[in-house]
This record gives sequence, structure tokens and C-alpha cells, in this order.
Amino acid sequence: MAVPLSGGVSGRLVDRPDLRGRVGVFADRVHAGRVLAEMLETEISPDAVVAAIPAGGVPVGATLASALGVGLEPLVVSKVTFPWTTEAGYGAVAFDGTICIDRSLVERVGLSEEQVQRDLAATVEKVRRRAARFGAEGLADRLRDREVVVVDDGLASGVTLRTALAAVRHARPRRLLVAVPSAHDVSADRVLSEVDTLVCANLRSGPSFAVADAYRRWTDVSEEEALAWIRRLRQEEKPEP
Repeated sequence: MAVPLSGGVSGRLVDRPDLRGRVGVFADRVHAGRVLAEMLETEISPDAVVAAIPAGGVPVGATLASALGVGLEPLVVSKVTFPWTTEAGYGAVAFDGTICIDRSLVERVGLSEEQVQRDLAATVEKVRRRAARFGAEGLADRLRDREVVVVDDGLASGVTLRTALAAVRHARPRRLLVAVPSAHDVSADRVLSEVDTLVCANLRSGPSFAVADAYRRWTDVSEEEALAWIRRLRQEEKPEP
């Protein structure tokens, strides 16, 4: 299903004024997750669930979920990238088939509809594979009527996160929050129109923004590492025999 990248009534922003505009504020994703856990301690209910976007969002989300004693679910979503780069994208596809495309950007860069459809097909296949690997089957049912905290390691353009939010809204959660360590203020403002609360430790502005600049140690997270984080947390959640 295709949905527009648009929002409604603005939600509430919770940030750290002492971290605004700064770079290198987190040692790594684990540190970032701990900072968010402190900020969320009084914001969420005991039955909340953290929905972390693989792969980079999983270490943040797993650390956050462990600190707060709540459940963790992988929220599979992937960017529709431009043909000439794997870094930048003009849309995204989520685990439930939700598709968001920035049509104005498509027009500005001159992509043909044929190219868009090829990129979409490749992304849909990637999401299908990752959803099966991460166990996303039945996720919508597990999020329904729950307080859901969507987590990623940062918010740049926002297209991936906002596609994830659209998919979660289709599941009809009781309350929808976003928690990110760092965000560009323009993208944060867009996300605020789509959630009840946005928690962001490090809000930045300016003509250029890189999520990695918020971290002193930044490495790519593989699918294998993300799966290991999820398995480790679920092992912690098992009751003693």
C-alpha cells in the first residue's frame, strides 16, 4: 500500500537542551540507548514495546528495552535508494508492504517511472527477505493496542523512519512514540506531526547533517550483529526455570 509523506496534529518534543547543536555526544550506540532510556523512564508505560529499525537501530533499541524492562521487536524497513548510490534514498518500504515515495524528489532528479519501479521491486524483495530473517511475521498483531516506541540510531531525511511510522499506524497502536539519539530539526518537525511524542537527545540544525557525527565511535551494523542483539535480549527475558 502506498501512503503519502504527510502528517497531522503535532506531537510533543522531549529533548536534552544541554546536547542541542553538539557533535560527538555519544560514545557509541549502546551509550545512546542508555541516554534515551533515562529520558524515557517517565514517558512510557510498563507494557510498552520498543520497535527497533534494523540494523543500526537495534543496538540502540535493545539497550533501551533492556534498561527499561520492556519488550523488543525488529521493525523491518528499507530505503529505496538511487541507482547511483546505496546511501541516499527517495522512498522506503516497510515490513507490511507500506511504500512511501518522495515524488517531488523523483521529479527533481529526473528518475523515470520505469527506474522507480525497478528500484521498488528490488527493495520489496530485500524487505521480504529481511522480514523473514528477523521474524517480522505477525508483527502488526503484536503491536496492536500497545504503546509502541519506534527507535533508530538517528533521524536525517526521515523517509525511512516515517515509512516505519506509517506501517506501525496501520497496526493501530494505543500510543506511538519515536526515540532517536540524534535528529535534524527540520526532519524532527516533520515527524512530530505523525506521533504522540518524539524523544531526541541531540537535536541539531544547519545545512548539512550526518547521523554519524553524533557518535565518537561509529561503525556499520550487520544483520548478523542485529540478530545477535535481539537473541541476547530475548534470552534475558526468559524466566528462570
